[in-house]
Amino acid sequence: MKSLVFHYDVVSPYAWLAFERLPQAMEGISHAVAYRPVLFAGLLKAHGHKGPAEIPGKREWTYRQVDWLARQLGVPLQLPQPHPFNPLALLRLGLACVPAGQMPGRRIVEALFRHAWCADGADPNDPHRLQALQADLEPLRDPQGDEVKAELRALTDQAVARGLFGVPTVEVDGRLYWGVDALPMLREDLLAAG
Repeated sequence: MKSLVFHYDVVSPYAWLAFERLPQAMEGISHAVAYRPVLFAGLLKAHGHKGPAEIPGKREWTYRQVDWLARQLGVPLQLPQPHPFNPLALLRLGLACVPAGQMPGRRIVEALFRHAWCADGADPNDPHRLQALQADLEPLRDPQGDEVKAELRALTDQAVARGLFGVPTVEVDGRLYWGVDALPMLREDLLAAG
């Protein structure tokens, strides 16, 4: 069985698309997935980069491409307003739903992504929406507590140390596969490795 780590930030539409398509990419391959949140802005800062939505021409292209790509892949996607949004509340909420040192499971991560990308363009940080999501997920720890904040910082620092520069990134056997378009390459490599 292959152990995969899916590094994500809910701010990324590409991470949402890859999250949805990963099960199909892994069909027929024995695997387990650990979902690991990272702060995309932290990766960008560590590498001295700007995010796609911070560059005017690239922002428009990204929005057009993810809309097209979502339709091609059959994945629901509605650009939230505003975008980019601050993902910290959602990333911390996901971590708060599990005991310290554990990673959120697929159900929790899916709820976070759907909150951001399948809500008819609603603001992911709207206080009423966040409160409803938190009530639904029933966190075990305080999402705004120092323990959870430190955990997210540590996960982001670890991702930088592993060589991550963007999300989504799937890590398997020490190799990194960046982006939704890397899923076919991931599948091919795993099949070739037997």
